[in-house]
Amino acid sequence: MSNSVELVKPSVEYKDEYMSFYKDWKSSEQDITPWVVEKDPSDFNAMIDFLYSEDTEEKITNLGFVPHSTYWLIDKYSKKVIGAVNIRHKLNAKLHDCGGHIGYGIRPSERRKGYAFILLALTLEITKNMGLNKVLLVCDNGNIASEKTIIKNGGQFESEFIEESGNVVRRFWIQL
Repeated sequence: MSNSVELVKPSVEYKDEYMSFYKDWKSSEQDITPWVVEKDPSDFNAMIDFLYSEDTEEKITNLGFVPHSTYWLIDKYSKKVIGAVNIRHKLNAKLHDCGGHIGYGIRPSERRKGYAFILLALTLEITKNMGLNKVLLVCDNGNIASEKTIIKNGGQFESEFIEESGNVVRRFWIQL
């Protein structure tokens, strides 16, 4: 399977496949991850511009944000968008507590097939090439699938953080 998928930068080339990916999430009524997938893609070109709008320090307009990059996991042959990942290039206080460097998600109809492990493994290569030597990943307490994916990719549990809402976030570091 790992030879049949790849991470790509968002592009209008994948519009139809991305729209299917987005509809899969919306119809599932599950929380959408990573957060950038929540962006309504009905104006697809504007959504693509949004995904590239804060990928360097110079482009940051919201002081609460850090530079971040988005990639899509696609099937190399069908071009089906299977998952998405958002990489935060550095951590601010909020990301350090409960957001981490990497947020990722697999479309609901493609879960339990091993894609999350591959998506995270490919993402770790990108973060290493960005010059990071360790990355923080988090998941909600009780999200067993995400926790297993993080640990399988080398995640070492550090601590739990309790958000204002009372939600417990488990924090893991991965050495690159």
